[in-house]
Amino acid sequence: MTIQQAGNLQSAKKISATELTRTALDSIRRLEPKLNAYITILDERAMEAAARLDAERARGHVRGPLHGIPVALKDVYCTKGIRTTVGSALFKDHVPEIDSAVTEKLEAAGAVIVGKTGMHELAYGVTSNNPHFGTIRNPWNLDCIPGGSSGGSGATVGARSVFMAMGSDTGGSIRIPAAYCGCVGIKPTTGRASRYGVMPLDFTLDHMGPLAGSVRDAAICMQAISGFDARDDSSARVPVPEMVPATNVSLAGVRVGLPENFYFERVDPEVSRAVEALVPVLQGAGAEVVPVRVPDIAAINATGRVILMSEASACMSRYLGDRLKFGADIMALFDQGRLIAATDYVNAQRLRRVFQREWADLLTKVDCVLTPCAPIGAPKIGELEVEIAGQKEDTRLATTRFVRAINVLSLPALALPCGLTSGRMPVSAQLIGRPFDEPLLFRVGAAIEDTTDFHRAKPDL
Repeated sequence: MTIQQAGNLQSAKKISATELTRTALDSIRRLEPKLNAYITILDERAMEAAARLDAERARGHVRGPLHGIPVALKDVYCTKGIRTTVGSALFKDHVPEIDSAVTEKLEAAGAVIVGKTGMHELAYGVTSNNPHFGTIRNPWNLDCIPGGSSGGSGATVGARSVFMAMGSDTGGSIRIPAAYCGCVGIKPTTGRASRYGVMPLDFTLDHMGPLAGSVRDAAICMQAISGFDARDDSSARVPVPEMVPATNVSLAGVRVGLPENFYFERVDPEVSRAVEALVPVLQGAGAEVVPVRVPDIAAINATGRVILMSEASACMSRYLGDRLKFGADIMALFDQGRLIAATDYVNAQRLRRVFQREWADLLTKVDCVLTPCAPIGAPKIGELEVEIAGQKEDTRLATTRFVRAINVLSLPALALPCGLTSGRMPVSAQLIGRPFDEPLLFRVGAAIEDTTDFHRAKPDL
């Protein structure tokens, strides 16, 4: 069921927000021993909110498409009076006195928040194997990682327990779990959604966005959380357009770039075939698919790692004296960040502007770029290296290879399912667009969904 379908059923009095919420909570509780997707489940609060929303609907007041829809928040989003841990021992008892801007907007739109999802510690990793709150598991294969850092959000949406769960994305942390768990994820343009009230990892690379069961569901949620916020100094004064695609989408006049370099190198052949099979789908919807050569992604990735390690270490500097409060993997990253010279950081930021100009030039020739989202299906839990096309590669670097650069470029990117491997693990495509052109990405993604069944596949749980 989609958000739009659930809304229509509520309008027709065939289902209530209370029933939707109870179903979501029952699914979460049933699957939690398998997935460990949540840090906090808000049963009583959610049921009370759903009852209030049912009463509002009975009085003729409907807040919008999210009215009565059960959703979850990654545990980086502050919730007033409800602990927000960031998956960390440092903040395990932290109870904020404010709501994040995203929390405010979702509740104002009528969404029912059913819980706070688990994550990689401090949002700084791709496995969601958390030493403080336990390992989160992939709903498609419990022996595999769900991706990270928004692993709990990917797992609960992939399991279809909730319609949407918010994630955050600093180097792929929305798109990776979307890819590995078979759902849709959008990393918006820098400044599109407020970061106010979100526990930060990085000063210039963090982005807020939803993971959802379909492109239109993701668009509905992105619409609700977008807009200028004076409390966030990175927030952009850009109007929020209509983001939700209409039915019967046409891509006439849309130019989609298909990279001739980098993105189809060192990729599992099943992933390559699944993404390339979208070409005739796009052409059938009216798009022109154009071969392109993308600017040096490997160099942008290297630049992004310098920026992230430097800024993350600066962000957490006041806490780093208590080393026992950190997992070994992220402590090593913080140590590396503190060793990076200021000149290297400044030069990385200078290179960032050069790369942004190069991509701006590319995006005058095409409207968006189609790539794989991850070069492989989800790795096994504890697998430090993966084999791709006969070569061994670090799991973290392989997982982030196609997504990290887009944070550096500040561009929007949409991850969406495009098939399953022979081992029945999700494969995902990525669409990269111009700044603030999320509507175009949703339109292209909806055209793919309208003529395929990839997003309807469900894990056997």
